[in-house]
Amino acid sequence: MNVILIGYRGCGKSTIGRKLADRLWQTFVDVDELIVRRAGKTIKRIFEEDGEPHFRDIESDVLREVLAADETVIALGGGTVIREENRRLIQASRSKVIYLRCEVEVLHQRIHADDKTSETRPALTHLGGNLEEIQLKLAEREPLYRQVMTAEFDVTHQTVDDAVHRIARML
Repeated sequence: MNVILIGYRGCGKSTIGRKLADRLWQTFVDVDELIVRRAGKTIKRIFEEDGEPHFRDIESDVLREVLAADETVIALGGGTVIREENRRLIQASRSKVIYLRCEVEVLHQRIHADDKTSETRPALTHLGGNLEEIQLKLAEREPLYRQVMTAEFDVTHQTVDDAVHRIARML
């Protein structure tokens, strides 16, 4: 059985996912890392040079490939769920899908505490990654996260180790 972690950027999908995979003795796959490797450039550069639709095409291809694996913890990109095709793939996979929910203010702090964000991640609106952008995009995406999830876990005030422990027990 695969475990898929979904949620907004900064919620901890990759960090928690790596540790969760170790705890479960499973492989870890980060969809965004695979996209970067395949494209040979950062997600920000893909958006700037090729456009978001091209990025989303690569993302859908990578998603199809990783869902074919078994016994894998998969961290999806924050926007993977915006494509209906991707939501159908996720639901058809019969994976455990955990939505890592996090309060907007904490997401904002985490995103801006990561000095690589501005180099590697595109702004998602003209607002440039501020609190208002996070609120706007989260309002759009949260119903989609909830549409595909099998469980929801609030990571706002959790340490990584506590989150891993509690998610492992949920499974």
